[in-house]
Amino acid sequence: MSAVAEPAGLVSQIDPRTLEILDHRRRARPFRSRGALIRRLLLAADLIGLTLAFTLTEILVGGGNEGISTAGEFAVFFLTLPAWIVLARLYRLYDHDEERTGHTTADDVVGVFHLVTVTTWALWIIGAATGVVTADPTKTAIFWAFALAFVTLGRMVARSAARLSLSYVQNCIIVGAGDVGQLLGRKILQHPEYGINLVGFVDTQPKPRRAEVEHLSVLGSPDRLPELVALLDVERVIVAFSKEPTPDVLRVVRALRELDVQVDIVPRLFDVVGPHAEITSIEGVQLVGLPAAHMSRSARIVKRGLDVVVSAILLVLSAPLFAYAAWRISRDSPGPIFFRQTRLGMNQRPFTALKFRTMKDGTSQEEHRAFIKRALDSKAAPEAAGLYKLDRRDVVTPFGSWLRKTSLDELPQLINVLRGDMSLVGPRPCIPYETENFEPHHFERFLVPAGLTGLWQVKARARSTFGEALDMDVAYARSWSFGLDLKLLLLTPMELLSRRATR
Repeated sequence: MSAVAEPAGLVSQIDPRTLEILDHRRRARPFRSRGALIRRLLLAADLIGLTLAFTLTEILVGGGNEGISTAGEFAVFFLTLPAWIVLARLYRLYDHDEERTGHTTADDVVGVFHLVTVTTWALWIIGAATGVVTADPTKTAIFWAFALAFVTLGRMVARSAARLSLSYVQNCIIVGAGDVGQLLGRKILQHPEYGINLVGFVDTQPKPRRAEVEHLSVLGSPDRLPELVALLDVERVIVAFSKEPTPDVLRVVRALRELDVQVDIVPRLFDVVGPHAEITSIEGVQLVGLPAAHMSRSARIVKRGLDVVVSAILLVLSAPLFAYAAWRISRDSPGPIFFRQTRLGMNQRPFTALKFRTMKDGTSQEEHRAFIKRALDSKAAPEAAGLYKLDRRDVVTPFGSWLRKTSLDELPQLINVLRGDMSLVGPRPCIPYETENFEPHHFERFLVPAGLTGLWQVKARARSTFGEALDMDVAYARSWSFGLDLKLLLLTPMELLSRRATR
């Protein structure tokens, strides 16, 4: 295979998956793209969710009591639905799936909460002022709660349905086949839930490809992008670093903007740009603002309050599971129920982390120590099944294997959370010897408490190298917010369920 595909041989360089998507889109109008499909499904989910909420409210509370019939209230409700949809458009609740690779219903929660709250109580105020409908605060509150639940649930179902269709998949080309471009390619290939079909790279001076992306073609130079976009029905172009002169790249990107293509640009200092970075400008020159990486005293109090309440409730609810796990572990192999290990928390303070024991008692940690050193290499290759995880099946007990697959081996860390050693959300609590291989910026992860779940656990887990996991921990520390913690808490059970469904 040549480094750069010639025009005459382009079709032979295209993988069967891309050809299947192209054939589907020719036959799938008007739902030929992700945007067209997801907008309609989300719209239907919102309308159904609101209607179910109103219907159940009417059944539970009853119709109007001031001469307004139930049929009249339904008529008024249906007349207000266009206002709901217009407001949802203003909140951009139908746009993000097409623009963002990993957008989920958890990302919509704040927007849906605002939409339902503002609209519900605005309509109540209007009803109270005009007498058009019964202004019953109890009834309105019940509808508000139902609407929040059904709209959110409906959006989850709509997205699940959308991901079953080939119309949801976006063909994508990466500009730049260097280290960063290939890293992005590898990450995209390991996350099919993003709904991105990576067609290939464009680059005039590509680097030798790493094993995980060597099957992808280099389709030519960036000058060919407009032609490739039209020919391959590309919806997304990611501009990673390439050796093309900046004016040439700008010219190509501007040409793409006329072709209705989503363009994502990797910033030069992407290593330090977190999800909460803000775009500002000085006379048209765009600046990326990086917030200070620290937690205020009030933020720590709020975070600790959430940890205590949630961990206490979960410990009570999971008590039967603790008893069952203790019985199974003791039956599988002799040794203690808990595996105790020194870990590092906030400000590198050591503490004893608790986990259910999943390996035979007395197993040496030297193999894991050597693995960590290998995994910090930027060119580290996956160990098995495409995962960057040490395979130790020879020492893992049968029940321990199940605990690891379900992540329930970490359930005892709720005790660490209640004690204050850890938080519900934060960087993975690391072993002291792991810091021997840290880069200087990796120590920023100790600015916040270690967590039971976190950015790495939700977004990548064993699909990233250890070095990349550390970078995600640093990104969390730099961009911490209470909203981010709530989002990751919502995403964690979804991630666990999706992992079980794909096994």
